[in-house]
Order: sequence, then structure tokens, then C-alpha cells
Amino acid sequence: MENMEKEAEQPASELETEQRHRLNVTFLRSVEGRILLVGVALALIYTFWLVIKLLLSPEQGQILIGMTATDIMFGRAAGMAFGYSLGLEHITVIPICITIETVLVLICYPLFVLSWRHLLVINWLKNIFEKIHKSAEIHKDKIQRYGIIGLFVFVWFPFWMTGPVVGCVIGFLLGLRVWLNMSVVLAGTYVAIFGWALFLHQLHERVASYSSYATMVLVGLLVIIIILGNLLHRTFHKDNNKT
Repeated sequence: MENMEKEAEQPASELETEQRHRLNVTFLRSVEGRILLVGVALALIYTFWLVIKLLLSPEQGQILIGMTATDIMFGRAAGMAFGYSLGLEHITVIPICITIETVLVLICYPLFVLSWRHLLVINWLKNIFEKIHKSAEIHKDKIQRYGIIGLFVFVWFPFWMTGPVVGCVIGFLLGLRVWLNMSVVLAGTYVAIFGWALFLHQLHERVASYSSYATMVLVGLLVIIIILGNLLHRTFHKDNNKT
């Protein structure tokens, strides 16, 4: 009886050892694993900062959380417009947007690659990664014509289907080295953020001169445009696939 228990315990311990070894190889030895750890660390630091802001200045903290959520769900244009509409200036909006976009890239890109290689599969993220992959495949041939410059410009557009996360996946599918891919995408994203900041701030000032409520209407319109753009994008490419 004791021998049977020992035999049952041995495979379990061997399985645990194998899982630990695989986890070690995935996160500590692979470039994507290290990038993911940096992204998670940056996300935790940013979240901690938001909590401190919320405790020290509840009103401003709520605005920053709202801007963060808007950026993640609807893209940088809507997030930045949200911040400007509630009185935030460049010195706050630009660093926050840079941080959010950087965190998204540092977390989503390695998770996609690790999932692609079946090293780390998260079931509830499968649908999201499939959509990102489809969007990347749609734009891959266009980007390939212009190479790195095409990828650099691609991420300027502030929508999920053309944002830095999809841009990184395109770079991966094109076989770019990890650090070259990340550098091009993040550099293009940062340049785009500064450009959109200047445009949206000027637009906010002009709209605000008519009415204080007009700025929030502008944010609502941007969100609607982004949602409709995504729906039209999906419908168009579904029809093309059928034909």
C-alpha cells in the first residue's frame, strides 16, 4: 500500500518540477518573458500611482482613471480628448498616454508571441489574440512594401485595428527582431502621441470657446466614430473574405 502511494506521489512531483522548469525557461530565458515581466511591473507601478492620486486628490484621481479606461477601450485619441475636456494639460496627458500605450505593448505583445508558440496559453485571451492576428494579417502586406518606415507610420493612427499592439504583431509576423520591432513601434507611437496632443488640444480650445459641454460632446463623437470605424472595418473584411 505504501509503495503504491509513493508511486502515485512520484509522477505528481515530477510534473510539478517539469512545470516549474518550463515556467523558468519561458519567463526568465526568453526575451518575450522578460518583456512581459517589465510590462507587468510598469502596470503595477502605474496602478499604485493612480491609487495614491485617488487617495490624495479624489477628483483628479477619478479623472485620471477615466482617461486611462477610455484610452484602453477606445484608443489614444478618445483618451487624450477625455483628458483635455476635463481640464488636464499636456504635462499630464502626454506622459499618461505614453505610459498606457507602453504598458499595452509590453504586455500584449509577449503574451501574443508566447501564445503563438504554445508556451503560455490563456483561454480567455484567445478571442482577443485572434482578432489582433486577423487585423495584423490584413495590414501585413501593405506594411511589408514599405518596411520599417511603413510600420513606423502605421501606429500613428489612433485605433485598435491600427495601433501599436497590432503594429508589434505585424512586425513579429514579418520576422523583425524583437528589439527592432519594439523600438520602431514605440518610437512611432510616441511621435504620434505628441502630434495628436497638439491637434486635440487646439481642437479642444476652439470647441470649448463655444460651450463648456461641447468638449464632452466631442469625446462622445470620437468614441462613436471609433466604434463605427471598427464595425465597418470588420464588416468590410468579412465581405472580402467571403468573395
